[in-house]
Amino acid sequence: MKVADILGLLGGLALFLYGMQMMSSGLEAAAGNRMKRILERLTSNRLLGVAVGAGITAVIQSSSATTVMVVGFVNSGMMTLRQAVWIIMGANVGTTITGQLIALDVGALAPLFAFCGVTLVVFMKRAVFHHYGQIVAGLGILFIGMEMMSSSMMPLRDSEAFVSLMTRFGNPLLGILAGALFTAVIQSSSASVGILQALADSGLIGLPSAVYVLFGQNIGTCITAVLASIGTGRNAKRTTVIHLLFNLIGTGIFTVICMTFPLTQFIEALTPGSPAAQIANMHTLFNVATTLLLLPLGTWLAKLAVRILPEHVSEDAALQKLLYIKPVEASPEYQMGNSAIAINGVWRELGRMADMARGNVEQSFLAVLDGDSRRLAEVERTEEYIDYLNKEISKYISRIIVYEANERDSMTISAFFKISGNLERIGDHAVNICEYTKLLEEKRISFSEQARGEIAQMKEVSLRAIGLLRELDGVSVERLSEISAFEQKMDDMTLAFRQNQIRRMHEGVCSDEACILYSEMLTDFERIGDHILNIGQELASAGFPR
Repeated sequence: MKVADILGLLGGLALFLYGMQMMSSGLEAAAGNRMKRILERLTSNRLLGVAVGAGITAVIQSSSATTVMVVGFVNSGMMTLRQAVWIIMGANVGTTITGQLIALDVGALAPLFAFCGVTLVVFMKRAVFHHYGQIVAGLGILFIGMEMMSSSMMPLRDSEAFVSLMTRFGNPLLGILAGALFTAVIQSSSASVGILQALADSGLIGLPSAVYVLFGQNIGTCITAVLASIGTGRNAKRTTVIHLLFNLIGTGIFTVICMTFPLTQFIEALTPGSPAAQIANMHTLFNVATTLLLLPLGTWLAKLAVRILPEHVSEDAALQKLLYIKPVEASPEYQMGNSAIAINGVWRELGRMADMARGNVEQSFLAVLDGDSRRLAEVERTEEYIDYLNKEISKYISRIIVYEANERDSMTISAFFKISGNLERIGDHAVNICEYTKLLEEKRISFSEQARGEIAQMKEVSLRAIGLLRELDGVSVERLSEISAFEQKMDDMTLAFRQNQIRRMHEGVCSDEACILYSEMLTDFERIGDHILNIGQELASAGFPR
């Protein structure tokens, strides 16, 4: 090969991968968080789940991207491990579309696809057409890259050393290792299968040797999901195990079949004279047959993944950590399904913050009623956790908002940023309330029975208002009007209780120091209501939950 041929090969591979990325980005921008609802409705049925996985992969031409998306969905709690099995099986079927399109020489229409897609992006004003244009243009660029790679490898047919190397892949183990390694390096089975088809078309490798390389390519594509699972929860890692098990089992079965039965001769007889079609047909047969074989065993695969990666008890259960989103340093800059993963993950982390804030409000009011400061240490530890979550959520949102292309989802994520800050402030006011117990103990201050009754009312109303926020998951936005009513009630209570306290002070029922502490507590109570209303307004403006 000349230098120009090598550059053409690298450039073609770059265009292929970039076209795939364009299609993923276009689908992500067009679907956004709606992908979550689609998957929730369809993945409960195994056949529909397989169809969804195949459909998404056929659109974006990448089973790796689909599997990475599924890993993110499982990690954020949007999808169960059992549902993920069906999507992964479908992704393996959908990825065979690329090889079939190459075999049908759709690449001849690649410039037309690229032109139509770019036309939609450049000349259409509506954003949705831009997203569809990305998908179509990406498909065209993908096949232009494939054509470049194929042309660049033509000189290799005259290289005796390369031809000799290709013939060694008739050894099943060497072929599988070569296919797995090459695919793991470029992280795209579609691209590596396309290159294998180009080699076959050039007469450099026959189907009897190519099949083992093909089986290895199916194993190598798992590396992308493995990398994506780093830093995720246990279930997300099990998803990658299922993906790997699927391809290992399929490779084992088909390797034995090809070594003992004339399967390759049968495939060659179907499309004689078309090596690319022969590889595409074998690739399709491999994934469809493995899916049909393992479809009844999907639940067993999920259980086996749990056995391979069992639950482990954390050495420090109190360790501050994120459960539903990755830390910023472990988060990829882009992945398909990012909108749905981010929105669902952040929403769940905010739910944890809300639960912690609610618990601290309850403990703080109880501490004041008991006049006991021993609860303060626990309240402060929880507040540190709330501060940690606020910091990490804010960093995560700041990172992902840059890549958010869907306008509605961008508004939701921005609203989450403000909600996180408001929850953190509720936690601060809870700590303020709890810290009053130190003065109550030091100066032996006590509240009147009427004041104690009012404090108990403040506790109950605060807990009900925060609890209402937690009940909004999946409820219509109209429910948010109840929060406004609660906030107004808290304002009215603050005004009435202040007047009662002034009256008690004039009557000599409460000491001056008790009045000052009570006034401060009323201020914290009112501020808690304000922050709860702010959260409700952010949810309403973002149209979330939906």
